[in-house]
Amino acid sequence: MTQYMISVSHNTAEAPTMESMDPAVIQPIINAVDAFNARLRAKGAWVFAGGLHPIQTATTVDNTGDGAVVTDGPAHQGEEYLGGFWVIEAAGRDEALEWARQASKACAGVVEVRAFQDEPA
Repeated sequence: MTQYMISVSHNTAEAPTMESMDPAVIQPIINAVDAFNARLRAKGAWVFAGGLHPIQTATTVDNTGDGAVVTDGPAHQGEEYLGGFWVIEAAGRDEALEWARQASKACAGVVEVRAFQDEPA
């Protein structure tokens, strides 16, 4: 089985934080994601999942020079950012894409699917 990451994109111009969303809007999404997570677990595809705090809470660390530089804020400037993710196991790309379809529907957002690289021999 191959592991895949299904990542959830957010757009800072469009996506409010969970804390600022109307409970009547967010609760059906939470329920759908919980049901999706249960299906992943039941089928043995679940590895790990998590939601991330808003991009404004990020801290960037660059230790590629003479010393580490720690900066409040995201490493990349742009509209879109990673909001959360699932790591799943799937028999192949088609199965991973089916899970991604369900993930996108559950979280009411765009998702990206990528396989993890194989470990070097």
